[in-house]
Amino acid sequence: MMKTAESVFKVMILLGVLVIAKSEVYIVTLEGEPVISYTGGINGFEATAVESDETLDVTSDSVISYSQHLEERHDTLLETLFDDGNYKKLYSYKHLINGFAVHISPEQAEMLRRAPGVKSVDRDWKVKKLTTHTPQFLGLPTGVWPTGGGFDRAGEEIVIGFVDSGIYPNHPSFQNQITEPYGPLPKYRGKCEADPDTKKSFCNGKIVGAQHFAAAATAAGAFNPSVDFASPLDGDGHGSHTAAIAAGNNGIPVQVQGYDFGKASGMAPRARIAVYKALYRMFGGFVADVVAAIDQAVYDGVDILNLSVGPNSPPATTKTTFLNPFDATLLSAVKAGIFVAQASGNGGPMPKSIVSYSPWIASVAAAVDDRRYKNHLTLGNGKILAGIGLSPATSPKQKFTLVAANDVMLDSSTTKSSPSDCQRPEVLNGNLVKGNILLCGYSFNFESGSASIKKVSETAKSLGAIGFVLAVENASPGTKYQPVPVSVPGILITDASNSEVLIDYYNISTSRDWTGRVKSFKATGSIGDGLQPILHKSAPMVALFSARGPNIKDYKFEDADLLKPDILAPGSLIWASWSPNGTDEANYQGESFAMISGTSMAAPHIAGIAALIKQKHPHWSPAAIKSALMTTSTTLDRGARPILAQQNSGSDTMTFVQATPFDYGSGHVNPRAALDPGLVFDAGYEDYLGFLCTTPGIDSHEIGNYTHRPCNYTLGHPYNLNSPSIAVSHLVGTQTVTRTVTNVDEEETYTITARMAPAIAIETSPSAITIGPGASQKFTVTLTVRSTTDAYSFGEVLLKGNRGHKVRLPVVAMGYDR
Repeated sequence: MMKTAESVFKVMILLGVLVIAKSEVYIVTLEGEPVISYTGGINGFEATAVESDETLDVTSDSVISYSQHLEERHDTLLETLFDDGNYKKLYSYKHLINGFAVHISPEQAEMLRRAPGVKSVDRDWKVKKLTTHTPQFLGLPTGVWPTGGGFDRAGEEIVIGFVDSGIYPNHPSFQNQITEPYGPLPKYRGKCEADPDTKKSFCNGKIVGAQHFAAAATAAGAFNPSVDFASPLDGDGHGSHTAAIAAGNNGIPVQVQGYDFGKASGMAPRARIAVYKALYRMFGGFVADVVAAIDQAVYDGVDILNLSVGPNSPPATTKTTFLNPFDATLLSAVKAGIFVAQASGNGGPMPKSIVSYSPWIASVAAAVDDRRYKNHLTLGNGKILAGIGLSPATSPKQKFTLVAANDVMLDSSTTKSSPSDCQRPEVLNGNLVKGNILLCGYSFNFESGSASIKKVSETAKSLGAIGFVLAVENASPGTKYQPVPVSVPGILITDASNSEVLIDYYNISTSRDWTGRVKSFKATGSIGDGLQPILHKSAPMVALFSARGPNIKDYKFEDADLLKPDILAPGSLIWASWSPNGTDEANYQGESFAMISGTSMAAPHIAGIAALIKQKHPHWSPAAIKSALMTTSTTLDRGARPILAQQNSGSDTMTFVQATPFDYGSGHVNPRAALDPGLVFDAGYEDYLGFLCTTPGIDSHEIGNYTHRPCNYTLGHPYNLNSPSIAVSHLVGTQTVTRTVTNVDEEETYTITARMAPAIAIETSPSAITIGPGASQKFTVTLTVRSTTDAYSFGEVLLKGNRGHKVRLPVVAMGYDR
């Protein structure tokens, strides 16, 4: 659920006072260029800057020497200002930004702000996790993997870095293959931490790097080593899940509660995994730790970076969403040639709930794919109530007595906890429950995590019940109900009106004495088989929780001239590996697999597919990879109808509306087409600087603080950034937008057409282009206001090649009189 920036930061300030007294963590940036952009000029230190998309050679003497120089400057500044023991430096940032993270008091932070050579001092803020079948749904086994040599070569030599909650290295999804063992990978330089208890390395060939970052969390008093683990070990489950989605081994059997749910595979099953643990179970993470993890990942030489993490709200430390230490670090990572996939956020379906803002990042929305799990409860009066539950059925052609938990409570039990939750078998009368179906209530405790469906199943089993029914009586709009694997017949009735039907039938059928005590239980029912998935043609569909645009340029929530999210990928009910000691999902504690939902699950799908593109086209820039993914995506579902988006109807029911680019960006990813896009919209570091310098309201000094570059390059308007989408948030009269395409295939002639909603007229020029291999060519898109409607208009530009390529750009614009 979206919180305002003000309320989030009030809570964070309150937590800061309670947890860490006066001292807090601050991220400080200094004058002087970081390694990636240092062009020389200091005596004794050679230039270390790289061109856009060029790999940083961290082993060179010049890089090592300049890195040491920057760290010495950081230490000297702190030693000059503060007495030893009155501060604690947590990290030195040298490669992507020039600065450090330090634990100091607000008064000391003010001294730093006034010190010569200091550009910015930002108090650290929190980030949060943005919490199988999908390779087949995406067409990878038949359409993509064979082109790279089959699944056993898909992603070969590509390293995907995961800034997440760590990994469970003993899981079969991450084991080194005996038949095709991984060899050494000299290009990757990451370290492998060892388990502090067993002294065994977390790396095994498949996992090539494993490090953890918790200095800021520790300084803030949030880190608890007994549950968070001072190692790369995943104490949450989230990190293992995302790593397996992108790069888990192929064909791993998914077994939970004794049932088989098919086989799991990553998008790029032969890719290597590099773990940068900076997220933790109870508190998420701190930007200072995440920035250190990203900086290290770039230094180590990852090819792809997956971030299933985002801020709690737009950062108020800078005037714009695009300029803060987090996004500035990611900009430098992209400059070093690293493709970045980030979860767009789980604040949907509210507009402007996106928490991934910048054009250099691929912001990923979440889709519901074609696999749904449904179940049903048949009552003794013949009524059938729909629900969900990954469970076996009760005995066929047989009805069982329903007994409500509130009616079978032991007289001696206390009423402090809610017996209807069915979390404590000791408060229920086993003699009355045995052989019957236990009827329980689904309360807010299940949403908060203090109650779980797994525990209901264990309660029913321990008391000898045939099964259980959980009934939702009061539902909050936007509540996500997930089917959970259980070992006994069980069902969750998610529709409150169906729950009312069930409760009315139960009450009518149950006779009571004058005190309300049950005299006889006469309500009966049977539970269906919920283990088999149902495949739907109305897929993909934008998930209810997936964050929506329009994108915002500042913490005042003003619209940006940049479309977000960028692309849609599966993110609902995704099976993948889990850490048995993970505590993030109470229903999967102790399990090796979990089926969970979130844009956290969508982002690694894109990271893995990007690895396949990088494998086939090793010299493509991050922007070219992003362009290939976006321009080849689809806006139609499997039934060839426009993709729908789940929405709230204002009550507890869900509706479906035609999706727009603010729901899915360019559309749903199509991996096969993305490997062969025909044309790409390329962009590099200079283009992103131009975008920043052209965006209204951004202070050029603030841009210099983070990029160490002057604003001497403009795009005219920010919507002229060469991105594979067009967004004009304030269209007055007529505006012309320019785009440049680069041919990554053979010579081809493209016809250019466009269409737009009636309120905006759209024209393209020229009407056709012929473009040779490797060549680039410009075209323009002219938008004119026909009528003002107080709403965005949507459209698209289509470039159709005579050799079969189709390149599509989404267009969004809102017209104004002035």
